Amino acid sequence: MNTNKKTARIAGVLYLLVAICAFFAVFVRSKLIVSGDAAITASNIMASELLFRFGFVSDLIMTTCWILLAFALYVLFKPVNKNHALLMVSFVLVGSAITCINMLNQFAALLVLNGANYLTVLGTDQLQAQAMLFLKLHEHGIIIAEIFFGLWLFPLGYLVFKSGYFPKVLGRILSILLIIAGLGYMIDFLIFFLFPNFDVAITQFTFWGEVLLLLWLLIKGVKIPDMKS
Repeated sequence: MNTNKKTARIAGVLYLLVAICAFFAVFVRSKLIVSGDAAITASNIMASELLFRFGFVSDLIMTTCWILLAFALYVLFKPVNKNHALLMVSFVLVGSAITCINMLNQFAALLVLNGANYLTVLGTDQLQAQAMLFLKLHEHGIIIAEIFFGLWLFPLGYLVFKSGYFPKVLGRILSILLIIAGLGYMIDFLIFFLFPNFDVAITQFTFWGEVLLLLWLLIKGVKIPDMKS
């Protein structure tokens, strides 16, 4: 296995870890957080605190793997176009920073519900309401980070198209699907903040490009010769 194929496989493994960790974190939030009901949400979190913590850690692992994935893809695609590869990494770094800072909102909800000494002056309803506010802030932070979840796919799609690393037809289809996936994230961001009553997630229909790239990198790698440093 040449160096580039090995790098592609590593990128595939990292992409898989990103997907698994992200799915688990979303699953945990969907199980514990009941939109519009602070009391039930608080009860769920306190009854399954360890699960809540695992979901929190899973999100951070996902973000770490995303950064490592971007670096692996940078190494792979730098010979194609260094500027676009750097742009891709830059979007990932900004999105990762937003995600990590935003995780404080999620953990703050647990701190509030655990009732530290300095919070004893607040009633149960007030603590639950504050916890729900932090969870709502976390939800909004996720959507803001989605700007960069989408943006990094545009230079990646271009690099896939220009690289010649994939079979010609597959490369074209994959690049188009990646750009569509990027647009999906951007549309979700606009819908969430401009039309909050319109409850739909475009990304549930536009993620296929990322899945296809993940599988191809993981199973097939890329067919390019080793590059001399």
